[in-house]
Amino acid sequence: MSATTTPFSYFPIVLQLIAAVGFVGVTMVATHYLGPKRKTSDKLVTFESGIEQIGNARQPVAIKYFLTAILFVLFDVEVIFFYPYAVNFRELGWEGFLAMLMFVTFFMGGFFYIIRKGALKWED
Repeated sequence: MSATTTPFSYFPIVLQLIAAVGFVGVTMVATHYLGPKRKTSDKLVTFESGIEQIGNARQPVAIKYFLTAILFVLFDVEVIFFYPYAVNFRELGWEGFLAMLMFVTFFMGGFFYIIRKGALKWED
């Protein structure tokens, strides 16, 4: 059984792409022409998460919020690297285990560094 690739092999992918783009286009055009067009003062007011606006949006925000968000993304992305190892741990053997152990060591080292620096403390 040989794996030959011809232009016709990509036909299902192209067909699915055309169908998806066509569906999105038809839906957008249909909602534009069929949807209600009543502009009221309530609809023109700035809206965010269903919460009434209080104060000015340009006031400074504590850096702790941004730091916590960045740390969450950083550690969340690092956890993603565990999935390929979990799927292939038998094929990787001891070499893969030692590589993952080293990765976890660096991962935990960074975590303890963050805790030691007090980056996760909310009280000043």
